[in-house]
Amino acid sequence: MPFDAKAFLATLTDLPGVYRMLGVDGGVLYVGKAKNLKKRVASYFRDNLPSPRTAHMVSQIAAIETTVTRTEAEALLLENNLIKSLSPRYNILFRDDKSYPYIMLGRGAYPRLGFFRGNPDRKADYFGPYPSSGAVRESIHLLQKMFRLRTCEDTVFANRSRPCLLYQIKRCSGPCVDKVTPEDYAADAQLAAMFLAGKQQEVIRRLTEAMAAASAQLAFEWAALYRDQIQALRQLQEKQFVFSKKGEDVDIIVAVRENGLLCVNLAMVRGGRHLGDRPLFPGNAGESTAAEAMAAFIRQHYAVHPAPARLLVAPMPEAEEGGDGNTAALAELAGRPVPIQEGRTLTQKTWLDMARQNARLAILARNQATAQQEQRLAALQEALQLAEPVRRIECFDISHTMGEKAVAACVVYDGNRMKKSDYRRFNMRDITPGDDYAAMRQAVTRRYDGLAKNDHADAGAAPDLILIDGGKGQVAAAWGALADLGLSHLPMIGVAKGEERKAGQESLIFPEADGRPPLNLSADHPALHLIQEVRDEAHRFAITGHRAQRGKARRTSTLESLPGVGPARRKALVARFGGIAGVLAASIDQLAEVPGISREMAEKIHSALH
Repeated sequence: MPFDAKAFLATLTDLPGVYRMLGVDGGVLYVGKAKNLKKRVASYFRDNLPSPRTAHMVSQIAAIETTVTRTEAEALLLENNLIKSLSPRYNILFRDDKSYPYIMLGRGAYPRLGFFRGNPDRKADYFGPYPSSGAVRESIHLLQKMFRLRTCEDTVFANRSRPCLLYQIKRCSGPCVDKVTPEDYAADAQLAAMFLAGKQQEVIRRLTEAMAAASAQLAFEWAALYRDQIQALRQLQEKQFVFSKKGEDVDIIVAVRENGLLCVNLAMVRGGRHLGDRPLFPGNAGESTAAEAMAAFIRQHYAVHPAPARLLVAPMPEAEEGGDGNTAALAELAGRPVPIQEGRTLTQKTWLDMARQNARLAILARNQATAQQEQRLAALQEALQLAEPVRRIECFDISHTMGEKAVAACVVYDGNRMKKSDYRRFNMRDITPGDDYAAMRQAVTRRYDGLAKNDHADAGAAPDLILIDGGKGQVAAAWGALADLGLSHLPMIGVAKGEERKAGQESLIFPEADGRPPLNLSADHPALHLIQEVRDEAHRFAITGHRAQRGKARRTSTLESLPGVGPARRKALVARFGGIAGVLAASIDQLAEVPGISREMAEKIHSALH
């Protein structure tokens, strides 16, 4: 029965809200937000729709659900949550859930300068966000050189007895051992905060005044220090290709469709400094226009990230029916106007041109990488004589130290890239320490048990090829597990290290049931390069998990062995000193300051550890 749009529209309200378009199977086709639900939904059922993509979506509508909100900003937040959770087929989806990094400047007598990723709180001052962790670390490095603020964790800072290497190379003023007064350190921290806020000229003015005062008092060593700071600041400004003396915060967003790909490039300017770009490739883009992608990005990105003073965009986002709700919703979320503008001044146009060029370069790099990956996959299918093309590869590796805390890792290559969301680790249960074959058998069984039972909640996609990091024994154990599960039809090979364990000399081992001898590909074979890449990632992922398990076990066992120290006291010690290393470095007096630890108990703990 076709959807009765006229009857449905008669029931709609003029209030703001979110609408969900459903197909005949009940699946969500599209999620959208509206300032006026009735006008917005009605726009889909007029004669002249803006694109064939929209017309095709409307033809599949079997039902529409709506949720009324109090404001358009609430509708924007709800729309973003539903898009991320439901992944509708016709929504342009930006999977950029990774939080952006900040520079953190703590509070107290000796504020710490550090890298921060997450939701900022009121325990420190935060500057950013930055487009990448590299931009944050570069800025922290500059601040260390100019203002010599500490970057060590509070637990390390509290337990230092002598200055660290950073003090020796003049990257820290040594507050941990009183090499600088709280007043002088606070002045440096204030200058650093002003610099991060874009007040570089004011920082230079204050440093110049301090240099003149030091010279007048014949304190030439201090005058030289101020001179070096001023020179470093001026050199930074000279090196900055695009720099705004206004000290403004701006996001530059460019959407480009080229060579079959749609890229949205986000560049950030904070405190007048251009901090770099982040290219994003949305999912479900289809034949969407750049203007449609721009509108989707603005709605999704600023529903979860703070908006700067204004946005510079190219092209302008597609306006909604009855006006552009993007600006109004942004203003409501930010609590202030957030203009969305095209480039007007020479600097703004330069920023947009740079972002546009970076988007095109990202598209070119993505297409080249995709072509290379397709070539490697085709070469792999040919080399292994597989009947079906290879798209998804899963690789297993076991990591342990003399049998201790064995961890199995499974990494996934899918869609021409490593798919980290599908990675899995398995802590081994009830096996003889050091028995790699039993560990491999257990890992494969646990990984594919859901697939064998057709348990959709835990099955995942079936791999086109399984890689085992190991030789005949590991392959036999893995193949035995697959056979027990009824999945022995899945292609599998082992990757055995060659003589002297050199890269390029690996042997590919087939299961015994396959009957083929080991295969040795040339060191420059594209299929071998792909196998090495996936195998090395599995090895890295397994070692990381094993080290974490081993470290946790050793820390826990050491703390648990302390006399009279139960779970509550262990928790208090870890909270105070950050772990066993901090407890080892603590004095008896410092241990006695921990809640629940008496002087007598502190002496026992100190004696047991030393």
